[in-house]
Amino acid sequence: AIVMGAALGAEAFVARPTPKYMAVTRRPAAAKVNMDMAILPKINKLLKSPVIGGVPIVPVVAGVAVAAPVIKKILDTPSRTYNREENTVGKEYDAWTEEGILEHYWGEHIHLGWYSPQEMKDGYKKKNFIQAKYDFIDRMMAFSGLNALEKPPAKVLDVGCGIGGTSRYLASKLGSDSHVTGITLSPNQVARATALAKERGLDNTEFKVMDALAMKFPDNSFDMVWACESGEHMPDKKKYVEEMARVLKPGGVMVMATWCSRDDTEKPLDEVERKNLNYLESEWTHPHFISIEDYVKHFESTGYLETIHSEDWWECTIASWRHSIWVGVYDPWPVVRRPWVWYKTLRDGICLERFHRSFDTGLMGYGMVRARKSTEGYMVKDVTM
Repeated sequence: AIVMGAALGAEAFVARPTPKYMAVTRRPAAAKVNMDMAILPKINKLLKSPVIGGVPIVPVVAGVAVAAPVIKKILDTPSRTYNREENTVGKEYDAWTEEGILEHYWGEHIHLGWYSPQEMKDGYKKKNFIQAKYDFIDRMMAFSGLNALEKPPAKVLDVGCGIGGTSRYLASKLGSDSHVTGITLSPNQVARATALAKERGLDNTEFKVMDALAMKFPDNSFDMVWACESGEHMPDKKKYVEEMARVLKPGGVMVMATWCSRDDTEKPLDEVERKNLNYLESEWTHPHFISIEDYVKHFESTGYLETIHSEDWWECTIASWRHSIWVGVYDPWPVVRRPWVWYKTLRDGICLERFHRSFDTGLMGYGMVRARKSTEGYMVKDVTM
């Protein structure tokens, strides 16, 4: 607790307004860490005591005071920065898949969950953490317009499929007439996804190691393109959108969910925001984040994506960050029995809390964007300028 507190620091987080139906605890603006003056005499008494339980208290307190700034500096320095040439994204997910810890806690779906206003009011920890992820997929399906189609899409592409949880769920929900292809940069994820599909007896899914910025599929290959939390890892967001639009068939559906930074067009990021954003980007091997508004511009610039609609789902996903920490607190054994992952797990816990705070303050949001490809399959307006 001391280490995590030192790492998180006491910088001010100005929270965005809380909707009346939400039960989200928010930090007040310009929060300061104030010491209760009533405990000062107790601290003085402890410092004057030579030993407590045989341990000399003064050297211990002095040691903690000296070490705290050093520990904070170490934990404030991102440890997993993005490098496209070294495939840091693929390697990181290879490691997570091999460890099995992420799958143990998050299940087959490596994305945030969905929490209703009533569930937030009742207390998000009462909801099953894994079920929240299935609820998110159902909500994303409804948001995409998939449920309103006359017939299920015959060919679906899942961009950034992880260990294939969503691909298999879609394959099962859509039925045998639909085929779902998942792509990822991680060979270990492809192996795990394929094994799980075989266990479930699903023969309408397949998984490939492929770069989403240079897909090997021909133009107009898929009836639907689904991208859930893969845009965060893309160094070229515009190319990412263009590639997905390229392989989408005319008239097809495209839907994307991704973490986004706030729009800084009218109000540039200040020094504290830039520092916090830099940590969130670099700790989990993200090249950079962009705003929902910028993603919409990329959708529009393709020239053949129509009926573009976007939303910010931060309110119904924010609980996932702290819920992720609590499931580890309630079930610590998978980490406890692996001493070699303790330090990494500590850093992940700190990063989860910082993401929560960034959602809470409005520095980050959860972008949802959907569109249809023009039935003509070509530019519907001149966007060359």
